[in-house]
Amino acid sequence: MRELEILMNPNLLVKHLKKPASEFTKYDIIKFIDDKDIEMLNFRYVGEDGKLKILNFVITGKNYLESILSTGERVDGSSLFSYIHADSSDLYVIPRFNTAFVNPFTKKPTLDILCSFYTKDGKPLESAPEHILKKAHNLFKEETGFSFKAMGELEYYIIGKNDDLYPALDQKGYHSALPFTNYEDLRIEAMQLIAQCGGKIKYGHSEVGNFKDGELMYEQQEIEFMPVDPENAVEQLIIAKWILRMLGNKYGVMISFAPKITVGKAGSGMHIHFQIDKNDVNVMVDDDRLSDVARKAIVGILGKSKSLTAFGNTVPLSYLRLVPHQEAPTMICWGDSNRSVLVRVPLGWIAKTNMIKDANPQERGEVPYIEGKQTAELRVPDGSANLYLLIAGMILAAKDGILDDDSLKTAEELYVNVNIFDDENVDVFNKLEALPRTCNESAIELDKARKFYEQKGVFPEGAINEIVKQLKDYNDQNMSEELFGKSEEIKKLVDKYIHWM
Repeated sequence: MRELEILMNPNLLVKHLKKPASEFTKYDIIKFIDDKDIEMLNFRYVGEDGKLKILNFVITGKNYLESILSTGERVDGSSLFSYIHADSSDLYVIPRFNTAFVNPFTKKPTLDILCSFYTKDGKPLESAPEHILKKAHNLFKEETGFSFKAMGELEYYIIGKNDDLYPALDQKGYHSALPFTNYEDLRIEAMQLIAQCGGKIKYGHSEVGNFKDGELMYEQQEIEFMPVDPENAVEQLIIAKWILRMLGNKYGVMISFAPKITVGKAGSGMHIHFQIDKNDVNVMVDDDRLSDVARKAIVGILGKSKSLTAFGNTVPLSYLRLVPHQEAPTMICWGDSNRSVLVRVPLGWIAKTNMIKDANPQERGEVPYIEGKQTAELRVPDGSANLYLLIAGMILAAKDGILDDDSLKTAEELYVNVNIFDDENVDVFNKLEALPRTCNESAIELDKARKFYEQKGVFPEGAINEIVKQLKDYNDQNMSEELFGKSEEIKKLVDKYIHWM
């Protein structure tokens, strides 16, 4: 089985070294570079803005290469993080060998490796986003005995020249195929490259949103990933966004992960699915029903959902997406296969049916039933999310729910099995609490919940202070009233944040 997994893995290092990425050592990296005549090495890391940064090295010899891989390099932390001061700004970036991948865009053969930040004392930078996530997951495992997995649904718009030969119907692009979509080939190329770079992809498809605006065509797409460890879940999304933007640049089209492109058209979220594991077994289901552990985790996340928007919805544009009747959540509740709720429990193959044999009567023998596919989905985040901090916050919230004796009772109270936005369900709607409607409200909720996030040093006080300040600096308290009916002002806001995240 291990040999087959390696053989079918699209990561070029895995295939050549004949071992999973989790086992890569420094000498594996050196061997691959030598065997494949790699000429360049890039260190990659994520700054405060969530974008992938780069430090380039020309490989001039084995001793130099071994030095880089053994000791990392220095960077100016004050230029990467606003809360690091210039008088103590030097940081080390240390490569993590399991993240290595062949850069698919460089002219010279190049290897990229993701890095972690360390201080002058050789300690992990407490406020580094990837370290905050690691601390949160370690605390979750220590206090609950479970582990947490996550995956994202990456929605985005491709904006290019309008093609009238096969016009798509406005807002009817869901799962459209060539020739009624212009950019299926770009999405497929992106998926292949993401997989080569280590991403675990579930599938890709075109999404609902498509519309024409003058000579431009806007097409919405989605790539959904598989549940993996939280750190990997974040980094495969960050690499995916980079790859999509690079392909957009290559083909002369614009790629945007903005939460809203224009009013009245489908926005782009970044729904985050999660699952709880025990000894590498998914425990979201028990006796063919959603387990108590899963319900408790959901309640924990619902309980902190207001403050989680401070990590998952970080620009004023985010709150133009979070409006009723747009398949985006506004109220705090959960439900099964219900796209009007904040946390949705999608179909998870709980029922042990013979669907395959029914569709394929020629099939002989028993078809194995594969368990462990159930997840729950937080539907509020969007492309502006600081993914490390968002998932770290989700993990802490899930832990809180699992350890709270009252969670199952609360789960019953917050469960909804109707569309809360339908007029006949107004009584249900009015009983629910609302999510923040602006960055300012989100900042207030984070400030109120800060002791929860700062527990046992997971989120440093300075990091929370900076996020609260950044959100309040938008000064968007009256945004909805000020923008109502003003299409030109809304367009200016969209243009300002179209590449922000």
